[in-house]
Amino acid sequence: MAKWGQGDPRWIVEERADATNVNNWHWTERDATSWSKRKLKEVLEGLVVEGEAGRCEIGDLKHVEGEASCNSRKGKLIFFYEWNLRLSWKGTVKESGEKHKGSVEIPNLSEENEVDDTEINVSKKKGEGDVLKDLMRTEGTTKVREALRDYLKALKTEFTLGMILPTKAPVGQELPPERKPSGNTVQDSVSPQSLDTVGVKIPTVRIVMREMFNSPADELYSIFTTKELVQKFSKCPAVIEAEKGGKLQMFEGCVSGEYTELVPSQRIVLKWRCRSWPDEHYATVALTFQDVAAQTELQLECKGVPVSAEESTRQCWKKQYFEEIHLLLQQSQDSME
Repeated sequence: MAKWGQGDPRWIVEERADATNVNNWHWTERDATSWSKRKLKEVLEGLVVEGEAGRCEIGDLKHVEGEASCNSRKGKLIFFYEWNLRLSWKGTVKESGEKHKGSVEIPNLSEENEVDDTEINVSKKKGEGDVLKDLMRTEGTTKVREALRDYLKALKTEFTLGMILPTKAPVGQELPPERKPSGNTVQDSVSPQSLDTVGVKIPTVRIVMREMFNSPADELYSIFTTKELVQKFSKCPAVIEAEKGGKLQMFEGCVSGEYTELVPSQRIVLKWRCRSWPDEHYATVALTFQDVAAQTELQLECKGVPVSAEESTRQCWKKQYFEEIHLLLQQSQDSME
């Protein structure tokens, strides 16, 4: 066994604070399936196809089946994806004003084929209007291929932020600057990503989520700041010290943090972490409450989430916070009736 600081540099870990995949030597895998489903909807739905025959528009992504992943080995990224997609389309014939609809099927979008060689089938419901079908087979197919290229480009750039970890540069050589994101991705509506760093220096992402609650803002604010209410929706003992510098601990210690800003009925800012994250690494969570008629829109911004914990953090807020708070509010309303 090599002594500390000697031997094969693939195994030297003291150069990285998180001791994670030193020099990018080991095989790591990141599931891109959920992200891809959102991205495919984003790039495909709403595409407009126009020509002398008329105007068509791609509608809903009716069927999306498959998976995608990105793997890193020896500093190289390897992509696997396989999708079976079906979209709806509708259009209007320019001369007659007749309206027609149909579907677009992509039975095998995968890394085995170039986008230009990927099969794209256009069909139309029975009746006249083949001019629109022809328009979709020509101009429409071109537009769909462009959208698929956009998806693959985002998969290989936007999604992979942070997968190639920084390594120690040789003496006299500087590391290249970190990539900055060029665009935004959205969870439910928006989910931008970036290489934010909070606490221990590790690659991180930024998560944005929005949720509507059937409750006034002051009541929803209380659910996040009142110990008894937190314990009700979390179904666990909790430590809630809702003041600046006050401690937070939930889900039997799986989540902990500190309140850094509180504006009653409007905003809460937290230092927030999951127990499985690297020691001393915290995300910054901002909760903004906005009255919308008889409801409240809760806007969540979570900056500094470790890349490897992106999906689990989304699910934590969705399943353990939002869904449980909805149930608590419903129970409260039922008891009043």
